[in-house]
This record gives sequence, structure tokens and C-alpha cells, in this order.
Amino acid sequence: MKHRLRIYLATVGAGLLALTGCAGAGAQSSTPAGAGSASAPATSQDSTFTVGLTYVPDIQFAPLYVAQANGYFAQHGLTVKLRHHGAQEALLGALAAGTEDVVFAGGDEMLQGRSTGIDVVNWATMYQQYPVVLIAAQDSGVTSWAELTGKTVGIPGEYGENYYGLLAALKAHGLSGKVTVKSIGYTQAAALHNKQVDAVIGFSNNDVIAIENAGVKVNSIPLMKGELPLIGVGFGSLSSNIRPKVYREFLAAVNEGVQAAKKDPQAALAITEKQVPSLADPAKRAVAKKVLEATLALYEGDGTFGQQDAAKWESMAKFMLDQGLIKKAVPAADAFTTAVVAAS
Repeated sequence: MKHRLRIYLATVGAGLLALTGCAGAGAQSSTPAGAGSASAPATSQDSTFTVGLTYVPDIQFAPLYVAQANGYFAQHGLTVKLRHHGAQEALLGALAAGTEDVVFAGGDEMLQGRSTGIDVVNWATMYQQYPVVLIAAQDSGVTSWAELTGKTVGIPGEYGENYYGLLAALKAHGLSGKVTVKSIGYTQAAALHNKQVDAVIGFSNNDVIAIENAGVKVNSIPLMKGELPLIGVGFGSLSSNIRPKVYREFLAAVNEGVQAAKKDPQAALAITEKQVPSLADPAKRAVAKKVLEATLALYEGDGTFGQQDAAKWESMAKFMLDQGLIKKAVPAADAFTTAVVAAS
């Protein structure tokens, strides 16, 4: 399995590369088997667990760093270890092996993992807004999807949220087969600057910021109007390891981390600097602050923190099957649960 979420979490330093160097509320679902009862008491062992962060240390993990540093996890009776993945590590490998209890990954990625036999269940959606957008240089003249017929769009590769989002947008705009898709790796800024592609697919909370920081003025274009049949980053566990009351406390602590970072971004940056020493550089710190603010906005929703959207899970399961992103049907009700968000 490719390490898919690294697309989601590009390091701040990448946005500072010189252009010439860049080339290189939801309805209830059924509780899955093994999820336990929301009323079951938590033991000290239940309250100790490892959370897999599927990329190297990065400003976009700031809410969790803040929750750890400020003692929010401890205040909720939890002992939490934050574990970063290696660059070549399989996205759900540590979860499947039991090295991690919780993974921070895309809902779409978890559903795909489930289709391969990994019994992962998403129990909270963190990014209530799917952050993938079409990014075009302002001097390209591309201001909408309608202008992409016959043009070339760059993506890191045929995997992960960029690719899923592109497929959804092409289908929605009737452009399937009418646009050339080119794998360019993580060279979006250079590809746009050197006009190797007409546009790229990237993330509103980091790629747009990094590309503009590299000197390319861009148009950021939403994938489509209305609901996108994809679900972004959230928390998941093996079905046998879902602990509703304990993970509900964890969600509360993460929410406190989000709110603290919103209230005092500079304090969040200082905490993150201990994980990402390069933020001591004023220029990188300034970019990181923009990424932090854009990332925190993705958590905002209309209901409960971490809420699930059953209808969107159903739409995503169908979309991914129709597009060949999963080889066999995965019942949406098996892929997610509301047991944690609903726990009290």
C-alpha cells in the first residue's frame, strides 16, 4: 500500500523551496462488532493508547501537540502516545499490526483499506470540509472547470485524496476523458511556474499557501458545487479496539487543542516548534501560521465535534466502487460508527 496521506500533510519547508529546486449531522450508523457499549467503564489500561499520525511532524498536527503539551489528554484521564509514521510506512500497517490503536487518516483511505481486508472503522471525522481544490496559475486564464477541456492537470500520483477529488470533480463537470492527467510528484509549484501543466490538484490548507509562497499567484477553484462524495481526515481503529467512552474523552481533548490553537496561534507554533525545529526560522514560521489557520478552519462544522454524515458515507462507498478505487463493495455502515461521538 502506498503511503497515501503524505499528500495531505506537506511540510512547511516544501513551500520555501526555490522554484528551480522544486522539480525534483449525520444519521446514526450501526455499531460495528467489537465496538463495545458506550456505558462501559474505562479502565486505566483502556485509557492508554497510541495514535498514529500518518506523516512526519508538521504544523497541521498542532491541535494534538497542543493537547499533549497543555495536559488536556491527562486532564481527561488519558495516557496518549503520538507516533509519527515513516515516509515509506504503509498507511494502515501499524494499525493492522497492533502497533497503533488509533490512526489519523482520510475516511476515504480507511474505506479503501477496509476493502483490502483491514478491519478499520472510522469513528470521528475531523476535517468537516474536504480540502482538495483545483489550483491554476493566474496567468493561465483558468478560472473554472469549464475551461479545462483539452488541458493538463497535475497530481502527485494516482492515489490518495488528490486523485479521489480529481475523479469526483471530472465526473461532476462532465470532463471524464476530456482532460489529460499527469503524475508530477510533489512538484506543484515548479510544474505551474514552468507551465508543465495547466493546473494542479492540491490542498487548500497547505498547497495553495506553499505555491504562492514560492512566487506563483494562483486561482483556487472548488472541486464542485454541492456535496462532494468524499470524507476527509478523521480517526479510526480496528473494530475490536473501539472504546467509545475513552475515545470520546480523547475527542474532547483534541477539541480543546483546536480551540487553544485558534485562540493563541503563536503559542501553538511555539509548541509545534519542539516537534518541527525549522519553525525557528521566521519565514517558515510565517508560512506555518497561515497553514495552521487554514487547517483549523477545516475542523469547523454545524454540529458535534467529530460528527459523522451517514449519507455521505453511503455516497462515498458507491462512488469509490463505481470509480474502481475499491475492488469490492464495502457497506458504509461497516466502515464507520457514531458510537464514539454519541458516547457520554
